[in-house]
Amino acid sequence: MQRNVPPSAARVVTSLLMAATLSVASLAHAQTAAQTPTQTAPAAQPLSPTLSQAAPPVDPTFSAYSLAQTCKRKNDNVAQGQCVGAIRGIIHGYQYGVLFLSQRTALPANETQRVSLCLRNTQVSSIVDEFVADAAQVNEDSLKHTPAEVAVLGSVHMHHGCN
Repeated sequence: MQRNVPPSAARVVTSLLMAATLSVASLAHAQTAAQTPTQTAPAAQPLSPTLSQAAPPVDPTFSAYSLAQTCKRKNDNVAQGQCVGAIRGIIHGYQYGVLFLSQRTALPANETQRVSLCLRNTQVSSIVDEFVADAAQVNEDSLKHTPAEVAVLGSVHMHHGCN
């Protein structure tokens, strides 16, 4: 089912996805740097304000495929902690982004609701299960080329959008 999304909402969602991607990528990089202290981090590159450039390559350690594999390991407490932490971080970053933009930008009526998530009384474990089930329906190669943030937010929007 495809929804008609006004261009302004599409820009908001794109901006939020980029913000979530950057925040989670920074977190993943910090975790990787903490695990391998002998390596030096590459110099930060300035971000370009244009969206017309090709998307950067997907970090294979935080692709939709790698996150789904981690989340599938139900008997591994470390893997479950990493899965829940990543999914909570993605969702919280996205929700704060929606809140921030709705306070700073004049959006048409119902625009904020269209890009928001309705997660009242929703357990993280059910979001994890929905994400794993949704990821299982996608070709593995596609998952390997999809950022984890995009897949998680797509799954959550499909199941918990505020329409």
